[in-house]
Amino acid sequence: MCPIQIRRADRGDIPGINRLLCQVLMIHHNGRPDLFKGNTKKYTDTELIEILQNDKTPVFAAFDEDGKTLLGYAFCVFQQYTDSNILTDVRTLYIDDLCVDEACRGHGVGRRLYEYVLAFARRSGCYNVTLNVWICNESAVRFYEKLGLTPQKIGMETIL
Repeated sequence: MCPIQIRRADRGDIPGINRLLCQVLMIHHNGRPDLFKGNTKKYTDTELIEILQNDKTPVFAAFDEDGKTLLGYAFCVFQQYTDSNILTDVRTLYIDDLCVDEACRGHGVGRRLYEYVLAFARRSGCYNVTLNVWICNESAVRFYEKLGLTPQKIGMETIL
């Protein structure tokens, strides 16, 4: 495992985040071009600034040992359903997006990021950590299974 530093992302990290957002989008575009556009990114810079400043949407960034090169990120969202008729009132940390630079995959960066997110969720009083993964992203499915994640629900479709 390579030495890395993980911290909360800030505005100065936006160029590196944008680079990785493009990488992860292309994985989804290549797997499902009928659903995902190519050559774009999930968030505008304005949206990124809002996300990075919001304590309800923490983003964690993994850097090389010098703290200069962004190796990966985890976009998270706190979720809680209070006063629901059917759901219990538990606090969840949802991983909206986790990406490791394609040049660094397989070197423990993703595992370390995930472990950091788990520790943060525990400190924040969360009951669980959840995420969604596209079935066309087979390497991500295998990665999450190796980390011990199990399916919570399955999304299904019929293309018309």
